[in-house]
Amino acid sequence: MNRSFDELLDESVRIHGHLCAGQVLGVRMAMLGLRLLGIDDPRGADRKSFMVYAEIDRCATDAIQSVTGCSLGKRSLKWMDFGIMAATFIKLPGGRGYRIVAREESRETSKNYFPEIENKYKRQLAAYRIMSDEELFSVQEVQVDVPQCDLPGRPIKRVRCELCGDYVQDCREVEKDGRILCRACAYGAYYRPVSGAEKEEENR
Repeated sequence: MNRSFDELLDESVRIHGHLCAGQVLGVRMAMLGLRLLGIDDPRGADRKSFMVYAEIDRCATDAIQSVTGCSLGKRSLKWMDFGIMAATFIKLPGGRGYRIVAREESRETSKNYFPEIENKYKRQLAAYRIMSDEELFSVQEVQVDVPQCDLPGRPIKRVRCELCGDYVQDCREVEKDGRILCRACAYGAYYRPVSGAEKEEENR
């Protein structure tokens, strides 16, 4: 990549809204992942040749998106709700890549660099900038078998839920009791409609 760590961090902070240790880790993780894949121009010539699976919905994932240009809207960033500070960078086609996990022990290792900084968050913020990749991360070569419906590009198909009428894209429909349904109708929704009585109560 042609851009420096500081340039990438500045842009990530601007998008995310504040500077934190997670931003530093995310930028470092993304730079390492792209380097391992041999991606030099993630937002340009190489933008369609890789994907990222992020395993946590915290600061680092915003940084990964900022550095790589991958996003949910482009279908090149996938969120796996594992709660682990990790991301997998894969080459397309094929799905061969590298899973990078932030080492928990790096929190303690940061004391070796800036023992004079008593606040642990400020110490980590400073140390993570200069610690080696080996101290910050563990790396595992992996294979990800990406379903055709999950690849970037136009939707393969679009069907209508036979119960609520909503349209479902990207093979997310469910066949249940002989009907084609959206997942909310098949398994239960994360939302519920507000009743007329509730609206009247709010307006009193």
